[in-house]
Amino acid sequence: MKSSLNKQSILLLGMNGLFVLAGALSGTFLNVYLWKTKPDYAMIGWFTVSQQVALGLTFWVAGKWVKEHNKMNALRAGTALSGIFYLLVLWSGPRAVHYIWPLGILLGIALGLFWLAFNVVYFEVTDSRNRDRFNGWVGLLGSFAGIVGPWLSGWIIASMENDTGYRVIFSISLAIYIVGVILSFFLKKRKVKEEYNWAEPWNRLTDGGSPWRPLSLALAAQGIREGVFSFLITLLVFVATKQEWKLGQFSLITSAVSLVSFWAAGRWLRPRYRSAGMLIGALLLVAVLLPLLWKVQYGTLLFMGIGTSLFIPLYLIPITTLGFDLMGATDRNVAERVELVVLRELCLMTGRLIGTFVFIGVLSVSRMPHVITWLMIGLGCAPVIGWFFVRGMMKSAGWKPASE
Repeated sequence: MKSSLNKQSILLLGMNGLFVLAGALSGTFLNVYLWKTKPDYAMIGWFTVSQQVALGLTFWVAGKWVKEHNKMNALRAGTALSGIFYLLVLWSGPRAVHYIWPLGILLGIALGLFWLAFNVVYFEVTDSRNRDRFNGWVGLLGSFAGIVGPWLSGWIIASMENDTGYRVIFSISLAIYIVGVILSFFLKKRKVKEEYNWAEPWNRLTDGGSPWRPLSLALAAQGIREGVFSFLITLLVFVATKQEWKLGQFSLITSAVSLVSFWAAGRWLRPRYRSAGMLIGALLLVAVLLPLLWKVQYGTLLFMGIGTSLFIPLYLIPITTLGFDLMGATDRNVAERVELVVLRELCLMTGRLIGTFVFIGVLSVSRMPHVITWLMIGLGCAPVIGWFFVRGMMKSAGWKPASE
C-alpha cells in the first residue's frame, strides 16, 4: 500500500523542481551556445567528461561533509555554485569554448554537491512505501520544467538578436537558483550520529555476496546511455533544424509526453511488475532509435524523443527505487546511506565516462552521420544489459527493505 508524501518530501520536491527548471531553461541550450561558437562534437564530449569527473569526485569527497556536518549547506552550496557557473558563462561569452575544462569542473562540483545532498535527504524523507510515488513526482516535475523551460528559452533566443537571448535565459536561471537557496532553509536539519567511511563504496563492490555488485553494474550500464544522450540529442536536433525555437518545440512536445508517462508509471507501476517494466522499457528505448537509420531529420528525431519519453519511466523508476530500497534493507545500510549514495553516483559516473569516451573515440575515426546513428543504437542497448544484472533482484524478496 502506498503512503502519501509528507511536508518535508513535498518541500524537497519543490526545491528539486526549481533546480531542474533552472537547468531546463539554460542547460538545454548551453551545449548549443558552445556549438555555435565552435561546432565540434568532441569539444562537447570533453565538456561532459570534465563535468562527470568533477561530479563523481565531489560525491566521494563531499560525502564526509554531508554525513558528519550539515547536508543542507551542501544543498545550498550546489545551488549557489550552479548560479556562479552561469555568471561566468555570461561574463566569458563566446570565449567560454576556451575554458571548457574549468567551466565543466565547476558545473560538475555544483551538480555533485546538490545531488549528493538531495539524494540523502530524499532517502530520509521517504520510505519504501512512497518512493515510487516520489520518483513519479520527480519525473512529473522534471517533465513540466522540460515543457516550460526549453520552449520559453527557445522563444526568447529566437526573438532577440545575436546572443542577447542566451544572456537573458542564463540570468533567469541565476535568479531561480537564488530562490532555491532560500527555499532550502525550510528543510529540517537531521542529527548526525555516524562518521564517514571513505572506503565503504569499495568494500561493497569487493564483497562477493553484496547485492550492490549487480546493482552497480546495472547503474554503470544506465550511465553508458545517459552520458552521451544527455548532450547529443539536443545537438542533433539543432544541427538538423538550425533553429533554437525548433529545439524548444522538441523539448516541449517530448516533455509533455514524459509528464503523462511519469505520472502514469508512478501511479500504476507496482513492485511485482518492476522487472518486466524495466525489460520492456529498455527494449522499446532501443526500438525508437531505429528510424534514425533511415534519415536523421527533425521528424525521426521527434519520433525518437516521444518514444523515449513514453518508455523511459518504465526503466528509470524501478532501478531508482531498487537502489534506495537497498539502502533501507538493513540497519547497517541505513547508517551508511551517504556512502551508498556515493557508490550509486560513482557507478553512474563510470558508465557515463565509458559512454562518452567511446563517443569521442569513434568520432576521432569517423564523423559520418550513419556512424553516429549506429553508435547511438549501440549505446542505447546498455539499459538492456542493466536489466540483465538486476532481473533476479527484482523478482526476489531478498532486497525488500526490512527497516529504515
